[in-house]
Amino acid sequence: MNILPRIVELTDSGRPFCAGVVLSAEGSTPREAGVRAILHPNGRIEGTLGGGAVEAATQRQAIEACRSQRASILDVELRGEAAGDDMPICGGRMRILVDPTAAKDRAAYGQAATALQERRRGILLTTTRTGAGTYTAVCWVPESDSSALPEAQVARECLADGKARLVSGSTSEPAETVEVLVEPMVPEPLLLIAGGGHVGQALARQALLLGFEVMVFDDRPEFTDPDLFPQGVRTHCGDIATSVAAVPVGEDTYIVIVTRGHQHDAETLKACLHRPAAYIGMMGSRRKVALVRESLIEAGSATEEEWDAVHAPIGLDIGAETVPEIATSIAAQLVAVRRKGRADREPRDMRSR
Repeated sequence: MNILPRIVELTDSGRPFCAGVVLSAEGSTPREAGVRAILHPNGRIEGTLGGGAVEAATQRQAIEACRSQRASILDVELRGEAAGDDMPICGGRMRILVDPTAAKDRAAYGQAATALQERRRGILLTTTRTGAGTYTAVCWVPESDSSALPEAQVARECLADGKARLVSGSTSEPAETVEVLVEPMVPEPLLLIAGGGHVGQALARQALLLGFEVMVFDDRPEFTDPDLFPQGVRTHCGDIATSVAAVPVGEDTYIVIVTRGHQHDAETLKACLHRPAAYIGMMGSRRKVALVRESLIEAGSATEEEWDAVHAPIGLDIGAETVPEIATSIAAQLVAVRRKGRADREPRDMRSR
């Protein structure tokens, strides 16, 4: 997703570049349809389209495309004969578009980038016409308008599962082939970390690498100092429960509660229990978890069913002891819920902060 604003930036700077995108990937391949990268006239690449021989072939094609200013499509068969071959032997097939004319579609890329920044969903359509040459056009369609598309059914499927699809388009020219990449533009999942202590800091670093948009909340200024976190992590200083409750929560929101004490944990959890988050987890020992559970249920702040949906103690059981290991166990549980819709529960005490 970060490739889109980069395309806008390069276009506005006037520097030449190629936009690369995987149009289709069949069988066993290193990347899937919709993966994007930027290729420069000297072959340098930002992002990745698969690495190894696939990427090397794409880089060579991009150098020529930047020189000729003609788009081209690269079909790669990943069917090397032996492990020592340069060509991958995974057995799949990839179709990659290399487009040095992406600057002409600056408006569409800009609209998509802005929508993602504002956490709005939509479809990016990349149309290629191949005959005497290869010509491209990119169009941004907000989700609310996607039902009017000729590819409306495909668009619904893409938005539902988050996967891009390549479909055949119509053409009146017998020697021309039209393909449309229907690409869902879905904001990165939002991770709210209640607590900017050691675990919160370590988790923020890992979650950012895993593709989460990260916000950290604490009531202590020294633990919301932006210098403690990687660029891109947003921090907020104030009452933790109130601040977390003020953030709009949807089915792509993940909430991790790792504050400095059980009272802050309980108040934050109480503020989150009735919200439609994909994941809510609270760190603590078994005794602490049991006390918070009893307190919330007795007060009528949570039902048994609502409590059972909370991951507490938090994280997967990987034998974590150190702060980075604990953050890893939590991050792994977030990925499991994101990719599989569920995750195992941590059966052991986790007392470290």
